[in-house]
Amino acid sequence: MKTIVTTAVAAVTALAAIVPQPAPGQRRPGTYVVSRDPGTRPEGIAVARDGAMYVTSVSDGAVYRGHVHDRELRPFLPGGADGRTRAAGVRLDRHGRILVAGWDTGALFVHAPDGRLLARRVAAGAALNDLAVTDDAVYVTDSAGGGLWRAEVADGWVGDLVPWVPATAFPAAPGFLNGIVVTDDGRVALVADQGTGEPGSERLWRVDLVGRTASVVEVAGGQLGADGLLLDGDRLYGVVNFPDGAGGWSFAVNLALLDAGRRTARVVAQSRPTGLDQSPTTIARDAGRLLWVNSQLNATAPAPPFTVTEVPGLR
Repeated sequence: MKTIVTTAVAAVTALAAIVPQPAPGQRRPGTYVVSRDPGTRPEGIAVARDGAMYVTSVSDGAVYRGHVHDRELRPFLPGGADGRTRAAGVRLDRHGRILVAGWDTGALFVHAPDGRLLARRVAAGAALNDLAVTDDAVYVTDSAGGGLWRAEVADGWVGDLVPWVPATAFPAAPGFLNGIVVTDDGRVALVADQGTGEPGSERLWRVDLVGRTASVVEVAGGQLGADGLLLDGDRLYGVVNFPDGAGGWSFAVNLALLDAGRRTARVVAQSRPTGLDQSPTTIARDAGRLLWVNSQLNATAPAPPFTVTEVPGLR
């Protein structure tokens, strides 16, 4: 999560019992309604293999749940419950647990598939933004401290958050760490740095999770100082924002091809852009399409419905 202008907070309540299941042959909608409540401000998204969709609210920490065949999501985890007053990135681990980054609460929340709180792990003073889950760990970006935190993941538990790669391990001080993905072998993370807000200050970092060191990925053809990232083999997708040439800002998804060592990236395609009024944040894949969250974080007058939509013009 990163705002260009300002953010706001609001409230959501209620708890859903089950994920709605599609009717046979039902088609996927192009637009999903996360919430019709004013001020929801959705931020993170995760789509499970069975089609369950989870979307967070940075305003009050609510988590919404639905299905890729159902147009409407429903409140699943109430805002404010368990001390979860903010929610940014969300991921699922291989056990079906729901892991939520609690932004400036400094907490990582771990929930069972039925919504029960299993663990609340705190990183003091951190702004936990996005996360990536491997077979044995979860890594979380800290937008305040400029480093990565790690918690061990096992069948029955999630360990404490510990500082894993500090800001001092980067060759230059990170500006605003945000999106993160990890390679299949769990050894390398790619971490987006949105910089200071000035065009050209964005970076993409390659982080050695074993050696706990960081280096700059050389990016050609565009920028990858993204909010949300998605890694698909040697293809890296990132939700980026940039000046629109008319005094405003545009948002799009850049697609880059990575080299084998994940040290260089070449942007080869870009989605059709959208404007500040929608301010998309994070991205997820559902079958052969991409979905992004329309946060409205930077909209002059954010208004419901708050939605998730297909990324236009890119797969």
